[in-house]
Amino acid sequence: MTENLRIGIPSKGRLADLAKQLLKEAGLRFRRQDRSLFARVRDMPIDVTFLRTDDISVLCAEGAIDLGITGGDLVAESGVELTTRLSLGVGNCRLAVCVPEKGNIEKPADLDGKRVATSFPHVTQEYLAGHGATAHTVELTGSVEVMIALGVADAIVDLVETGSTLAANRLRILDEIGSYETVLVQNPNTQHAELADRIVRRLEGVVIARAYSLLEYNVPSGKLTEAEKITPGFNSPTVNRLEDKNWHSVRAMVRRGEVIDIMERLETLGATAILETAIANCRL
Repeated sequence: MTENLRIGIPSKGRLADLAKQLLKEAGLRFRRQDRSLFARVRDMPIDVTFLRTDDISVLCAEGAIDLGITGGDLVAESGVELTTRLSLGVGNCRLAVCVPEKGNIEKPADLDGKRVATSFPHVTQEYLAGHGATAHTVELTGSVEVMIALGVADAIVDLVETGSTLAANRLRILDEIGSYETVLVQNPNTQHAELADRIVRRLEGVVIARAYSLLEYNVPSGKLTEAEKITPGFNSPTVNRLEDKNWHSVRAMVRRGEVIDIMERLETLGATAILETAIANCRL
């Protein structure tokens, strides 16, 4: 057991920036000196460890770190036993089986005896076994989209975003294996369970805050009931009567992705002074 709780985050790349920002918004303040592998969190018994993203799952399972921020796809590929404490709402991706636009592969079982190129051999083999197929897995660490054109594989298993890369390589999605996002994982045997719970709660407040906005508006009293149906809030909206007794002021949390649509509906209802305020942190 180490004296401090250790949190592993990626040492470089886009996910590294996201992880550092998330921790700092949760009140974990630290500074990395040059290319040091460790940073001490100010005023808390916590060390931040900077690691290769691909290694975080395994190192967390082995007890080198207590908590880790990494991609859910990498956790699945590692095959280790970890507790996923929190989905962080960023880094969404899909893992899919892709085949040539023209060909005789119409279902997963048709991959039996074929060659499949992928950076996710463990997940791929589990998927194929579930569909009664045995394939030769070509394990690669780089880009796999061109492997079919090069004659290396008959199909690929890769992360898919917009699908434009697939179109450029004349590929189509045969099936989706799963959807993943960035997650916070924990070693189930950590000796710092209480402190880990505290950190999870802090991060949860940031993640929820990023998903919601605070909407405030004035609405005619006769339309209040309809307005409350549009913005029911978390438990219920906050409602106050204005000095003009024919109007009420309403304040409620709404999902950030729905704000524009809700504002339009409220305006149509007769609401005025509709204001959106970003939420930096919250506890629900």
